[in-house]
Amino acid sequence: MKKIEKISKALGDPCRLKIMEMVKQQNDWVQCSCIISNFDLAQSTMSHHMNLLVDADLLIAVKDGRNMQYQVNKDVVAEYVKFLNVFSV
Repeated sequence: MKKIEKISKALGDPCRLKIMEMVKQQNDWVQCSCIISNFDLAQSTMSHHMNLLVDADLLIAVKDGRNMQYQVNKDVVAEYVKFLNVFSV
C-alpha cells in the first residue's frame, strides 16, 4: 500500500501529470533539458518534480554523461492502473 500511496501523491500535482504525459508521448528516452524547456519553472522546482516521479518508480532515470534521460516505467503504471481498476463497478 505504501507504493500505491507514493504513486498517488506523485500524480497529485498537475505539473507532474504534464511531465508524465510529455514523457509518455515519446517512443524513446527523453532528455531532462527537453522536459524542462517546456515548463516555466525554476530548475530546482523541476528537479523536485522529477525526483518525486522517479522516487515513486513512475519514471526510469538514466544518466547520459552530464544529462539525465527519462522514460515512463510502464510496468509500474500498469500495476497502478490494475490496482485502481479494482474500484470500478
